[in-house]
Amino acid sequence: MKANKAELRAHFKEERKKISPKRLQKASEEICHSVLKNFQLENKLCSIFLPIERQKELNTYQILERAVNIGAKFTLPVSNFKTGELSHVLYTNDTSLEINPYGIPEPVKGKKIAPDKHDIVFVPLLAADKLGNRVGYGKGFYDRFLSKCKSDCIFIGLNFFEPIDEIEDVFEGDKKLNYLITPEKLIRF
Repeated sequence: MKANKAELRAHFKEERKKISPKRLQKASEEICHSVLKNFQLENKLCSIFLPIERQKELNTYQILERAVNIGAKFTLPVSNFKTGELSHVLYTNDTSLEINPYGIPEPVKGKKIAPDKHDIVFVPLLAADKLGNRVGYGKGFYDRFLSKCKSDCIFIGLNFFEPIDEIEDVFEGDKKLNYLITPEKLIRF
């Protein structure tokens, strides 16, 4: 399959709508297991997105909870829709979450952490290709954030679906993934 980002965005949003709650839960558990099995998270600072439930995003809460128990530290993104920037707030046991108008759970307050402090970023996406390019929701939040991360930061995409052959309209500013984790596979780019 080859397609442009707009076509892929529309296609995979429709495909997600077909996912049953049971399949969503099972896929989330399989991806969590793969993350914990394949990556050294202890003593690492990781950014993780929390799921937009109405978009049927993978449940990443279990990765967060289980990795914190083995000594990982996490930040949670906060979206500024006026500037198109993400800031990241350190997650603690006291972190309160609020759902923003777009359905994204975000921390209400906390200590902000600079992008270049992260070791690993778990990246949301709708689709990826076999070269590690990704399609998100089209606002560029993650491309801007990833461009400010340190050069050895690891970008891990989490997705229900296997990569397609090629995203046709990749731009210079698009940031590639280092890994893609699906319920069935761990793919390194």
